[in-house]
Amino acid sequence: MLVSNGGLFLIALVLALWTGAAIWALVTGLQMRRAAGTARRQLRRLTRLIDSGPAIPLIVRSDSRIEGPERVARWLGLEKLPPYLAELSQAARGLDREALDLLGQKITTAQKSGAPFAMAVTAAGSNRRLRIEGRLADPQTIAPGAVLLWFYDATESETRMAALVEAEAEAKRAFDALSGLIEAAPIPMWFRREDLSLLLVNSAYVEAVGASSAADVVEAGQELVETVDGLTPLAVAARAFESNTPSRRTVTTTIAGTRRAMEVVDLPIKGRGIAGYAIDVHDLIQARQATERFRDAQRDMLDNLSAGVAQFDAQRRLIFVNQPFVRMFQLKPQWLQDGLEFERLIDRMREAGRVPQVRDFPAWRDEKREWFQSAAPVEDSWLIADGTHLRAIAQPTPDNGLLLIFEDRTEQVQLASARDTLLRVRTATFNNLYEALAVFTSDGRLHLWNTRFGAVWEVDEAELAKHPRADELLKAIA
Repeated sequence: MLVSNGGLFLIALVLALWTGAAIWALVTGLQMRRAAGTARRQLRRLTRLIDSGPAIPLIVRSDSRIEGPERVARWLGLEKLPPYLAELSQAARGLDREALDLLGQKITTAQKSGAPFAMAVTAAGSNRRLRIEGRLADPQTIAPGAVLLWFYDATESETRMAALVEAEAEAKRAFDALSGLIEAAPIPMWFRREDLSLLLVNSAYVEAVGASSAADVVEAGQELVETVDGLTPLAVAARAFESNTPSRRTVTTTIAGTRRAMEVVDLPIKGRGIAGYAIDVHDLIQARQATERFRDAQRDMLDNLSAGVAQFDAQRRLIFVNQPFVRMFQLKPQWLQDGLEFERLIDRMREAGRVPQVRDFPAWRDEKREWFQSAAPVEDSWLIADGTHLRAIAQPTPDNGLLLIFEDRTEQVQLASARDTLLRVRTATFNNLYEALAVFTSDGRLHLWNTRFGAVWEVDEAELAKHPRADELLKAIA
């Protein structure tokens, strides 16, 4: 059969079109295959991303059917994810009934109003604290009326939040206690902002400045102390704040209508402001001045005594010595400067030859150092090489110091020695008389007698030693 040229052309054209269509179909198929592979890989990446993410999605459809990864079941303590929402609560596992009912109510509300919600739950079968955020899903992406839930593991954050809440409550309790303590403090206390304006004052401050309330004091910026030596309280506070160094000064100001001496302290608190307080030291200063006057008067009196007096502090340093002491031990003025120590003073007294001569002087000096630890006054007798007799009294003081008193007893010792000599001469004279001699006191008692008296009247010496009365003696003689 013969085919015309036109037919051949038409057949060739059809074959060409069919070949082009086949090639286009092949290329399109390959492109779709590649796109499907890309989509599958992207889906796997998204699945792995969701599985490894901090949140797990769960879809709740309008008929309460649920879809989601099995990780949700593990978080809830379930063996596997159930098909329906109501089955998320099982015996001793999953959500408790109350939490599940509340979740169902929120899902219903979101389906009707489209409002998102959030809630926290604790799974009965696990120790996880979960946070659930829900919102209405895109009907074109998932399904009409579906709600997308996101589960977050908030165990660590909830624990940390609970710890923060407890720490905040503890800090608030501590702040309230500190505020109560400051308010109840008997001394004026205040706090300034960084611009040095008053922010807080306590009741003692309000009473000291004679105001009606703390709010009035803060509003008026009423200062506690006055300007002293050209320095205002604000200037002193500014200097302390700039140098970040506490400022302490004693000023005289009017407190509750009375002039009082106050020790004012400004304490800079870096990045916060200036805290301050004032202590009434008026009575302390008066007592200190009275003590100093008493001490000066006492030392003037000690200088007028004939006894030598030296006083040492708790570190065994000489803090006072009167003029009789200086003369008695021939001390040079330069020796008494810079707080001469007790041992060094003993050495100086030895150099002047005004201590007893002993075989072991260091041991003797160490023995005298024990006076500081004595619980009671210690009395000692010193015999100086020139014949001077000194009576030493070591009196420990309440501040662990020592008071030394030296009394020159040379004249008394010499008089006592002369008296003893006269008594011995008189006794020897009486005993060598041939006559019997007896002397009676004004009350009639026997005072003195010689040996001849006892021998003549045949009275025992023991009986005479009792110093009997004259009538008793006559009875013995009879």
